[in-house]
Amino acid sequence: MQKKKSLGQHFLNSAHYLNAVADAAHIKKGETILEIGPGNGSLTSVLLERGAKVVAIEKDSRLVPLLREKFKHFDISKFQVVDGDALDFDIAKLNSKNFKLIGNIPYYITGALFKKFLTAKHQPSTLVFLIQKEVAERIARSNPDANRSGPRPERRGKESILSLSIKAYGTPKYIKTVPAGAFSPPPKVDSAILAVTGISRKNFINTAHEEKFFMLVKKGFAQKRKFLLSNLGKSYTSVLQKTGIDAKARAEDVPLQKWLEISAG
Repeated sequence: MQKKKSLGQHFLNSAHYLNAVADAAHIKKGETILEIGPGNGSLTSVLLERGAKVVAIEKDSRLVPLLREKFKHFDISKFQVVDGDALDFDIAKLNSKNFKLIGNIPYYITGALFKKFLTAKHQPSTLVFLIQKEVAERIARSNPDANRSGPRPERRGKESILSLSIKAYGTPKYIKTVPAGAFSPPPKVDSAILAVTGISRKNFINTAHEEKFFMLVKKGFAQKRKFLLSNLGKSYTSVLQKTGIDAKARAEDVPLQKWLEISAG
């Protein structure tokens, strides 16, 4: 059975890439994994084999009974499937203080899922998503730890609202390209495994700092072709000078640390 195309999801059945996803999460026996979009359970099987406790959220209601049947030999403490939308999931219902988030997610809700889980009161410690290759490249470009299968060094450096939002909470790393042919049905473009580790709010002084950071980033990118100062307003002239940001810098040229500095005041 294939998933509804309207859900934007595709099955990944390659053992090589399924294990690469699990490897990126550094799963330890007994850890709780929240899995988004289990589909036919191929990745779920790998996670359970590694000793993880899996709570799987599946939006396609046709697949829920199939998943329950496939993993019926696991009791509720080891495997649960939730019939619903991950964007509506109440994270507080997880019976674990610590969890990791893994998902083969629909491209069209990539940003919304990052926002929901990274800004949540109860954050995952690690996040591993299969997302569109170009999006993963953009997120990881300015990360010096990106490996050889990731973006070329000369292409790194430009930021986006999404890349800054992710790096504000953790360290992103481009793990591996996953070709479209590894999926069934194949999507129109290649995917990539992106891991975000060390997730926390340590970059923010307090809630007010966190809120101001996102307000300024959104304002700074409002008109991308304009200089950052033009978007933020002349009142930020001295702030940008104090933090060493060039007057002709655009929002995409400003690294995370500088955004944290100008939003701290």
